[in-house]
Amino acid sequence: MNIAKMIDHSLLRPELTVDDILCGCEIAARRKVASVCVRPSDVELAATALVGSGVLVGTVAGFPHGNTRTAIKVAETRALVQAGADEIDMVLHIGRLRSGDTGYVYDDIAAVVSAAQGRVVKVILENAYLTDEQKSLGCRITEQAGAHFVKTSTGFAPGGATLADIQLMRAAVSPHIQVKAAGGVRSLDMLLTLHEAGATRFGATATEAILDDFAARERGELPAATTSAADGGY
Repeated sequence: MNIAKMIDHSLLRPELTVDDILCGCEIAARRKVASVCVRPSDVELAATALVGSGVLVGTVAGFPHGNTRTAIKVAETRALVQAGADEIDMVLHIGRLRSGDTGYVYDDIAAVVSAAQGRVVKVILENAYLTDEQKSLGCRITEQAGAHFVKTSTGFAPGGATLADIQLMRAAVSPHIQVKAAGGVRSLDMLLTLHEAGATRFGATATEAILDDFAARERGELPAATTSAADGGY
């Protein structure tokens, strides 16, 4: 199992400096993770730092609230692709989903998918604000609009990834749609539990601790995972 290639190393906190971003990119390259997920203003910096590393550059659109106009999300996505982004994690319009305005939510996602020009698009539902029915509806709309992933959280809401949500989201979409867990994935035990439930990507800041734990267990230095993620990620 290649745990590293399941991790999007998250570099989204507002206080991060340029040196922090470069350090995070160095970690991502050294640990050979799937991607970094950086702030929009850091895409060119990350793309330059990661040339030849095999690590993808991910970033965010409409982040973290999802309530910018569709035209702004589209313009942002186009600019990010031009700057070197390989993957776009967009936040759907949470309020419109809660209002049952499915046409707006669909059009918003589909427009970003088109603007991404074939790049992977992950759609953040921000589950902390949704009922289970709304989560399932958001997943179905995401698939219909042509995105590639459904994602639990931004990491900036009151709650993050939970086992129950991963199970619900996995059941709500077709097998070719992937599920990303983000928000509170701070341990190997949590990651493995959510992976078993169907998550294939994980947004994490504790990347090195998770990978060091996995390597130690592979060497037989630590006991196998025994804890549960049923109580959530935060």
